[in-house]
Amino acid sequence: MTLVKWNPSRDLLNIERDFNRLFKSFNERFGTRRKLEDDYENASWAPLADIIEKEDFYLLKADIPGLTKDDVKVSYTNGVLSISGERKEENESKDSNYYKIERSYGKFFRSFTLPEGIDENNINAEFKDGTLSIKVPKSEKAKPKQIEVKIK
Repeated sequence: MTLVKWNPSRDLLNIERDFNRLFKSFNERFGTRRKLEDDYENASWAPLADIIEKEDFYLLKADIPGLTKDDVKVSYTNGVLSISGERKEENESKDSNYYKIERSYGKFFRSFTLPEGIDENNINAEFKDGTLSIKVPKSEKAKPKQIEVKIK
C-alpha cells in the first residue's frame, strides 16, 4: 500500500500555478524572471508568511520549522524577495507505521513583490526558532513625511 500525504492547501497552490501559467506569455513580455517560475514549479510546498509595514521598514516573517539557517536561501532581484530551500524527510525506521503525515517535505519556494522605494542594499535576515525574519528598510524618499501647512 502506498501512503500519500494529503495537503489541504495544495489545491490552492495548484490553482495559483495554473493561473500563473495562463498569464505566462503576458508576463514574459514585461520581463518576468523565468528562474522564479522554475523554482516555483519545482517546489512541493510554500511556507506561510506575514508582511508587516512599519514606519521605516517592512518585516517579513515566515514559518519554516525544522530547518537551520544553512537550509534556507534568501535573495532579492529586481523588486522580488525570494525564499527557498528544502526540508529533508526524516529517516524513520522501516518498521514504523505512520498513522498520519501532515508536515510537508521537499523543496520550498516563496516570492514576494516588494513596493518601490526600498533600500535594497540593507536588507537583512535572521533565522531563529523556526521563524525566518527579513527586515526590508524603506529608502529615505519612501518614508512618510508630515508637513505642516500654514493657513492664511
